[in-house]
Amino acid sequence: MNNQKSTSLFLSGLITLPFTTTAHGQSAADIVVTSPVMERALYETPAAISIVQQNAIHKGQPKLKLDETLSQVPGIFLQNQENYAQGERIAIRGFGARAPFGVRGVTVIVDGIPYTLPDGQAQLDAIDLDSAERIEVIRGPASVLYGNAAGGVISVTTADGRRQPDETSVRLTGGSDSFGKVSVKNSETNGPWSHSVSASALNYEGYRDNAKVEKYLLNSKLRRELGNDRSLTAIINLLQNPRSEDPGALTAEQVEADRSQAGRFTEEYGTGQTVDQQVLGLQYQDLSAGPGEFQVKTFYMRRNFEQQLPYPGDSRIDYDRDYFGARADYRQSLELSGLPFRYVAGIEAREQRDDRIRREMSFSGTLQGLTADELQTAFALGAFAQGDLSLSDQITLSVGGRFDRIRLKVDDDFAADGNQSGSRTFREWSGSAGLSYRYLESHQAYANISTAFETPTFSEFANPSGVGGFNPETEPQKSLNHELGLRGTLNNGIDYDLTLFWVDVRDELVPYELAGSDDRTFYRNAGDTTRKGFEAAAGWLFSPSWRAETALTLANYTFETYRSGGDVYDGNRLPGLPEQTWSNRLTWQGLGGMFATLETRYIGDMVADDANEVEVDDYWLVNLRGGNTLYAGGNLLLKGFAGVRNLGDKDYFANVRINASNDRYFEPASGRTWYAGLEFVF
Repeated sequence: MNNQKSTSLFLSGLITLPFTTTAHGQSAADIVVTSPVMERALYETPAAISIVQQNAIHKGQPKLKLDETLSQVPGIFLQNQENYAQGERIAIRGFGARAPFGVRGVTVIVDGIPYTLPDGQAQLDAIDLDSAERIEVIRGPASVLYGNAAGGVISVTTADGRRQPDETSVRLTGGSDSFGKVSVKNSETNGPWSHSVSASALNYEGYRDNAKVEKYLLNSKLRRELGNDRSLTAIINLLQNPRSEDPGALTAEQVEADRSQAGRFTEEYGTGQTVDQQVLGLQYQDLSAGPGEFQVKTFYMRRNFEQQLPYPGDSRIDYDRDYFGARADYRQSLELSGLPFRYVAGIEAREQRDDRIRREMSFSGTLQGLTADELQTAFALGAFAQGDLSLSDQITLSVGGRFDRIRLKVDDDFAADGNQSGSRTFREWSGSAGLSYRYLESHQAYANISTAFETPTFSEFANPSGVGGFNPETEPQKSLNHELGLRGTLNNGIDYDLTLFWVDVRDELVPYELAGSDDRTFYRNAGDTTRKGFEAAAGWLFSPSWRAETALTLANYTFETYRSGGDVYDGNRLPGLPEQTWSNRLTWQGLGGMFATLETRYIGDMVADDANEVEVDDYWLVNLRGGNTLYAGGNLLLKGFAGVRNLGDKDYFANVRINASNDRYFEPASGRTWYAGLEFVF
């Protein structure tokens, strides 16, 4: 579909369809956001932020992946929902699209704990959607808030028992492709104590061959009020993932022959991963620390990981990771030259230590000796400050700055191929400035400019020359973001959020695969790129029972200057990104807990390589879900729910691999699937 046709389609749809609220279910005028570090009202925040509330996360959802709820957020694109071994990939305004697995370029925060490592990569497999009560998304670069790899921010908050009733629930869900999940939750408040505990077990055969998943997850929070506005919160998150198979990617010819087949070598080598992870967090908050507020957050993460990649050679990876850190900040409200002024200032330190080995897999599938043995260490130290100056009752000026020092180091313990130890140190300044104009109580205009930087991760430093060590030619990419926005609430039940953005990126990091490398990914700085576009999210509560929502992104992601060898890619599209997405949701809420939700989602066409020679068609998806209260009596509440995803049985790709070698670009998605379940609450 060409751009002119797509734009006409979307603009005509906007005229005829009602809008969705920025907060997806709550009046935006009442919302307070916390992801920008300084807690403030949404309508006093000069940045593009979306909030997903509890109903959208839980109601009738299978609660497997973030795409179930984040698909209604403009500017965000998710892939790889069905490959649990590679992990869900998230792109915000193009940041993160280059990741071959997991998350790159986007900061992920869960209950104040940074799941994004100092080197910039993150995994989402331990996020517990069963206990999630809120998700905030900053849809633009935010290094001034979180440092490295903050092209966007996803902040997940789980329940701690304070805002939940004292109850226990058991949820049983089953569906297509042998999908089965059991979830148990308990929350309670007792005097100064409150807690929430959530545990789940997942088994799933998957649509494709070699795609089985077995996963167990525990998430718990225990909070103790200490009096005088002080509190202490302990967080425990445990993940056991003994099996996540990787079906791999296919060529176009393989897709045409059999979409459900696994890729080359996957079944022979048993490709996939196992994970055992523990996260501990301790957080202290004092809301009356002198004239201001003080908080400190500490955490420790241990992750044991084994993975078999789908190619012969050094394709068996094992690592034991220790990741720990602390963050402290102080915030205060005062007057500056007679004007109200609020500020937050703090410091953050994190360290990541990966004890890694790689082993040889023979062509016949026999695991052989070591090919690498190294200790990867990343240390990040950051200091930040942010302030809001109220120039009038309606106008607020926001400024912020941050300094980061990041050191990446490899100690090579494998002597057979020579000493490949090395280190790189980066020192980066980030800044932001924004102006918010609340011209009416429920309407705001804002503008901001911000910077971000993104160092290569350890895996992106891999040297394609074959001599090992760090790639000396890879440098951090840097971006400058501009935003203009409007948001508000109208008297007829319409909420709206409109944003224009322009991002200039220097030294863009892009993935590529060498011929004969058997799907191994390397990275290079591509030159300069530009991302510019328009985002719209709005909602209309047009009756007490009916609500309609929509989220639209129209964007242009292009290489401004990019040369690779003798090829010139100036003006080409960035691969792996649709330039149009459009999501719609219509929800009916009846009496007695009965509800139904119809969702549609359009994904525009993409290209899969820097040369723009491999094209991926656009597609529409339709999802339907609903539920009802089946029994309510005494202390027991029984709910039933069911859903159908991809109602039209559309053929599309759950993931497109960028610049893939051997033409293996495509990971097919499942067709029409269903799920149903029961939830007992007592």
